[in-house]
Amino acid sequence: MGKKVIIVGGVAGGASTAARLRRLDESIEIIIFEKGEYISFANCGLPYYIGDVIGERSQLILQSVEEMSHKFNLDIRALTEVVSIDRVGKKIVAKNLQSGESYEESYDQLVLSPGAHPIVPKIPGIEACKNLFTLRNIPDTDAIKAYIEKEKPKRATVIGGGFIGLEMLENLHELGVELTLVEASNQVMAPLDPEMVSIIHSHLIDKGVHLILSNGVKEFEDEGNKIILQNGEVIETDFIILSIGVTPETSLAKEAGLEVTPRGSILVNDYMQTSDESIYALGDAVAVNDFVSGEQVMIPLAWPANRQGHIVANNLCGRKERYKGTLGSSVAKVFDYTVATTGNNEKTLKRLGKNYQALHIHPGSHAGYYPGSFPIAFKLLFDKETGRVLGAQGVGMEGVEKRIDVLATAIKAGFTVYDLQDVEPCYAPPYNSAKDPVNMMGYYGSNILDGLVEVIQWDEIDEAVKNGGVILDVREEFELATGEVPDAIHMPLGQVRERMEELPKDRIIYVTCQVGQRGYVGCRLLSQYGFKCKNIDGGIKTYLYMQRGEKDYNAQQIKEKNNPPSQVEHVKENVTMEAKYQLNACGLQCPGPIRKVFEQMNTMEEGEILEVSASDPGFSKDIGAWCEKTHHTLLKAEYVKERKAFVATIQKGAQKTEALSCSVARNDKNGATLVVFSGDLDKAIASFIIATGAASMGKEVTMFFTFWGLSILKSKDRPKVQKDTMEKMFDMMLPSHTDKLGLSKMNMGGMGPAMIKQIMKKHNVDSLDTLIENAIKMGVKVVACAMSMDLMGIKKEEFIEGVEIGGVASYLGAAEESGLNLFI
Repeated sequence: MGKKVIIVGGVAGGASTAARLRRLDESIEIIIFEKGEYISFANCGLPYYIGDVIGERSQLILQSVEEMSHKFNLDIRALTEVVSIDRVGKKIVAKNLQSGESYEESYDQLVLSPGAHPIVPKIPGIEACKNLFTLRNIPDTDAIKAYIEKEKPKRATVIGGGFIGLEMLENLHELGVELTLVEASNQVMAPLDPEMVSIIHSHLIDKGVHLILSNGVKEFEDEGNKIILQNGEVIETDFIILSIGVTPETSLAKEAGLEVTPRGSILVNDYMQTSDESIYALGDAVAVNDFVSGEQVMIPLAWPANRQGHIVANNLCGRKERYKGTLGSSVAKVFDYTVATTGNNEKTLKRLGKNYQALHIHPGSHAGYYPGSFPIAFKLLFDKETGRVLGAQGVGMEGVEKRIDVLATAIKAGFTVYDLQDVEPCYAPPYNSAKDPVNMMGYYGSNILDGLVEVIQWDEIDEAVKNGGVILDVREEFELATGEVPDAIHMPLGQVRERMEELPKDRIIYVTCQVGQRGYVGCRLLSQYGFKCKNIDGGIKTYLYMQRGEKDYNAQQIKEKNNPPSQVEHVKENVTMEAKYQLNACGLQCPGPIRKVFEQMNTMEEGEILEVSASDPGFSKDIGAWCEKTHHTLLKAEYVKERKAFVATIQKGAQKTEALSCSVARNDKNGATLVVFSGDLDKAIASFIIATGAASMGKEVTMFFTFWGLSILKSKDRPKVQKDTMEKMFDMMLPSHTDKLGLSKMNMGGMGPAMIKQIMKKHNVDSLDTLIENAIKMGVKVVACAMSMDLMGIKKEEFIEGVEIGGVASYLGAAEESGLNLFI
């Protein structure tokens, strides 16, 4: 008889170790102890069984104890827990969980694959929750499935926005459950950087998920039917999934005296040996080296566990093999999107002080002229000196993961961006473009390293303008309606050569377009004529991801505050109108679909209807903005799975029927204007309540502040500005900020305002400052009258952030499109 190997734990790590070990050596005695009932199951498929995407429970069981025992000649002892290790005597104590019997078993070598367990924090009230579940194994799945079938919950709350949490959201959505997602950090999906995850934030909101960020759970009440958040917000729910991460199951290792990290993961060397050379460990319980950074990290994923099992078996049989580290490559389906990442993200590289460069591209999933091409947002991170690829992220509807797979291979191979140019993927129009997105990232990165172009990122734009930079937008006129960088100079790329004398040579020109490609061409052109210029990486599209993500989130928070999910019955409205024209813009890259709509509309009569199909996910946002700016009516916009396209129905001209915005909220195209002449506190409060209400109904709201109303906009931290004698006198007589505003009646020397504020606080009504902040976040345009400012000696620097300066034409232009016009 050969040596005796005991393996603690099955599933990916333990089961793969045993199978490989048997294939290498028939003589080894192999015993597997598994405290659960199942030795090998598809834990990544559990959410999809709950959502009925996987129809049969049996499909989750990859191999039964009987099948695996017979196939590999293994002694598998399920429902048996190893409770202690005697390292000196080289034996373990096991407990049969059915009979309660404990016994010893000797070993020559021991393999620990205990996995990890869900984090369940000691939140007040959690132990009394009868509707709270975690998801890690088959019994968890059975419990969740049984609860749903019996209780038929209408409202569910997922706590934690990681991969499992989001997969559960989608599957519960398939069951028709109203959803809330609570995430304590400021974003879901931690591996993604902010501008990439903004796409997912907007998509979750579009799908009707009540998204709550930067807010954890304070306590549970009413046996879990009520959740109290850290900010005091209350969520009423029927069902809770707790998915805030896992912690390594290492109590056995700790008690045996094996070395662990400060976070509790088992320490292993490159051969997966613990501090005891007779004991190996692998899977979710161990600390591994991050392949890119070299840091010791815990990465609980299936691929590393399977690979480590292979290596442990090799080393047990004397085949010395090192584990080279983990990239953390991962992919998830989030409703209509695929999200994939590999290597380090930008947050990690910043924390480690790495000298890196980021780039963004927005290619199609395959050749644009072949039907069904979907745009993908890619981000690549590479070493600024060597060009070595450090990480990548992708968000899109098709073709995402196969490019991230290539980049994961490139990182393991030590490729640079120069090497990416030489990657030779297979090509045919239904599958790819002649220049694969991986190649494009290589060309772009090489241009940056070779000094052909300098770039700035989306989050550097405001600072660049503040420092005297000039934004040059080289898009065509019709594209501007989809969104702009404030205060940009517009000059279509085809006109730059003839009009470049209009641009200052003593300032840096920051060039942008829709996705960055024309911006690069513009930069190359201008730099050869002596201009200092930089390309805005990723173009307006990357910039707008953040802008729209934040706007969607802020608007939802205000809307949900007024209409909590527990009080709202979601009814999908349908607009059915026959379209005279059909336009297929699938496969066209941004701004192609908008350009096609623009051209088609020019051939149509007022009131005629166009149905347009596009494969660009951004189209659903762009078309709404375009219709508002160009005075057409968006009747309907939705993603149609059967057609694999975003379908919008547009009526040419002014609104003539009830219309919807992009698949989520009403979008009444009529605007609302308010002239705020008064500086009284009560009138200011009323003004912003009306404005916020109008904005929440989808109206485009403009507030025009003139004369005494200007005092409402003054900042409490306003800087000292130079004023003449008359201006100083006005300054002394006028309220200095919102706290100094009086009431129009019953002011009572300041007692009235204090009483009103106290009553507002008691009844949970937002303060005036909060009302102003919320209104601006919702997109309400707050305009200060330039003429009144001059007459009253008020300077722009004295206003709160977000105030625009305009003349009477600003008001009249907004009033012309407004169905509501108030003078306060």
